[in-house]
Order: sequence, then structure tokens, then C-alpha cells
Amino acid sequence: MKKWILSIVVVVLLFTGLLIKVYVKAQEPINSAEKKALTLAKKTVAIKEVDDFHVYHGNDTVSVIEGKAKNGQKIIVWVPEKSKQVIVRKANAGLTKDQAIKKLLQEKSPEKIISVRLGMEKNIPLWEIYYRSKNNLINYYYVHFDTGEWLKKIENF
Repeated sequence: MKKWILSIVVVVLLFTGLLIKVYVKAQEPINSAEKKALTLAKKTVAIKEVDDFHVYHGNDTVSVIEGKAKNGQKIIVWVPEKSKQVIVRKANAGLTKDQAIKKLLQEKSPEKIISVRLGMEKNIPLWEIYYRSKNNLINYYYVHFDTGEWLKKIENF
């Protein structure tokens, strides 16, 4: 009986170790992209703290850093992979996530909003809203970060 318990514990530990290794390996490209983007961003703005990082895949790949500058002000930094032309905005100078959602709700009646995230298309900072319509289809709605204007929609009917 003790051998069975010991065998099960060993198998569980090995499986857990394997899962951890796979997770760490899967995170390497994201960590590498964050490191590169942060290095480029620090050449333009003094970043004290990173609150969020993600990679946006639109027409071009763009790294987006949300954080705080040395003066404590919340900032958003867009780092396009190809051009490396860093764009920095004060977070309060553009639309908030909630305001972007409100803009969508003024025009559409989504069944479920799946995600809302910052991105960039043609050097224009934007909010990408990914949602499901009433007929259960996936749609995208893009709002200009600076002006709040609608930029484009990808709708399935």
C-alpha cells in the first residue's frame, strides 16, 4: 500500500514539474518581448514601474506597456516591433477602458464583451474591443485612444 502511495506522489510531482517547465518555456517569448520593449521605451521616457504588458497583433506587432513614470504619473507606451518608434501618452490624456466600452455600447448591443485592450494601427493608438454579438458571432470594434472616435469595425453577420 505504501508503495502505491509513494508511486502516485512521485507521478504527481513529476507531472507538476513538467507543467511548470512547459509554462516557463511558453512565457519566454513574452518575457523577451517585454524586456526589449522596456529597453526601447526607457530611451524615450523614464519608466519607474510596469503595471501591465501585452503584445498586440494587428497589421503590425506592437508591445504595449502600462505603468508609471518617475514622477508617478500613469503612462502608456506603444513600441512597434518594426519601426521601433516609441509613442508615449499620459493615461489620463486619452480614453479609459470604460469610456471605450461606452462608445461601443452607444452603437452596438453586444451579447458579451470578451476583451478590451490597447493596441496600435498605422501609428494610431487605439482600444480594441473584442465581443460576441447576439447571434453568437465574434466582432471587433476599434476606438481611437486620443479622440474617442470610431476607427474601424470587423463585423460578422
